[in-house]
Amino acid sequence: MRPGANLADMTTTPCDLAGLLPADRLITDPARLASFAHDEAAGAPYALPAAVVRPRDTGEVAAVVAYCAERGVPVVARGAGTGLSGGANAVEGCVVVSFAAMDRVLSIDPDERLAVVQPGVVNDHLRAACAAKGLWYPPDPASAPWSTIGGNVATNAGGVCCVKYGVTRDYVLGLEAVTGRGEVVRLGRRTAKSSAGFELAGLLVGSEGTLGLVTEITLRLRGERAQEHTVVGYFDDLPSAGRAVAHVVASGVVPSALELVDRYCLRAVDEWKNMGLTDGGDVLLLARCDAPGAAGLQEADTVLACFEAAGATWSARSADPAEADALFAARRLVYPALERLGMVLSEDICVPRTLVPEMLARLERTAESNGVRIASLAHAGDGNLHPMLVVPRGDERQLARGREVFEEVVDQAIALGGTVTGEHGVGLLKMRGLARELSPAVVDLHRGIKRVWDPAGILNPGKVFTA
Repeated sequence: MRPGANLADMTTTPCDLAGLLPADRLITDPARLASFAHDEAAGAPYALPAAVVRPRDTGEVAAVVAYCAERGVPVVARGAGTGLSGGANAVEGCVVVSFAAMDRVLSIDPDERLAVVQPGVVNDHLRAACAAKGLWYPPDPASAPWSTIGGNVATNAGGVCCVKYGVTRDYVLGLEAVTGRGEVVRLGRRTAKSSAGFELAGLLVGSEGTLGLVTEITLRLRGERAQEHTVVGYFDDLPSAGRAVAHVVASGVVPSALELVDRYCLRAVDEWKNMGLTDGGDVLLLARCDAPGAAGLQEADTVLACFEAAGATWSARSADPAEADALFAARRLVYPALERLGMVLSEDICVPRTLVPEMLARLERTAESNGVRIASLAHAGDGNLHPMLVVPRGDERQLARGREVFEEVVDQAIALGGTVTGEHGVGLLKMRGLARELSPAVVDLHRGIKRVWDPAGILNPGKVFTA
């Protein structure tokens, strides 16, 4: 931010931007602006943007950022708006850059196993395009049918299969981005490896639009995956399910998915879709193994034995692919099912995998001591837990109380050597926890990097790290 500037100073007018872009790229109608003001983070603050631009290419993005940098106007990048931390929320007087119109898969190279895409490409659309060529893009957040690759890059999104195959950062080979000066830079590589300089492309992954606006992404792909074997287990309580997770980790098997769904989540989906999920027990574990051939069956049998050793009330290796797919589809329905009941406050803590049982037990104790119901959903295989609270819409007192409960949850995760966010990003809601997790010296390093990339302080101000 320029010396002496503040949010009240950082304003622009629609006519200022009209000369930069064709008329169809600019939105100024307040009724339409409202739909770009925030993501899906319940209770996170936001403001109405001064304008929304919908660029079609990198040159248009660079022109807008350079113009805003010269005048100290804040710029907030936006994908599909499916985020859960407030990272895409508009601030007073800002220009929101929506990447919805930059939605092309530019190329897929089966020989090099890479894809080049614009940031507005929907995750599932890319996965389908890759599958048509016998290739696979693994990162699969629950929002994959709607979230965009640019948004996934911004938060370093994970998903169901990241326990074995990694998160978005593991697949980003290179980026084109616009810095806070309005400069276009190309980072990373197309080669299988490189030791040329710092890993700047990786630095932008997870930076939530605070360092630059990503305009093109080069992604590593994998070959078509082997057949998956699904293992299902029901448990009486969270600690028992947590012990099963710990047994799987100790066995040495790395499943391609290991998901936990508790009684409140199961009940919400059943009340909506009548799938009979609660008939088997209070906590459901879903595992998949995809080692090729007989090895996959052996892995699945090992996981099944781990479930049984931990006290599963019922467990089986599914022989019906359609039934297994339906169970994983039900897991993806949990969040919208809970949204039918009220405003959903969702956390995104991650703890060491061997401490999943302890963290689940602490969640139960925290819920009991505060007189609330915490619904638990988890990528249990990599320790990424999503505890959720449902509060009445419009009830500010309950919203504030829910936030207090989740501050306790974040503190518990940090005390176990965990992190405040596994895949949703810091945004606005995790800033206090991040300050607890990182030492002051490390926070200063982050702020120093921010100043280099964004000297005017215009990119997503007030998020992740304050100046």
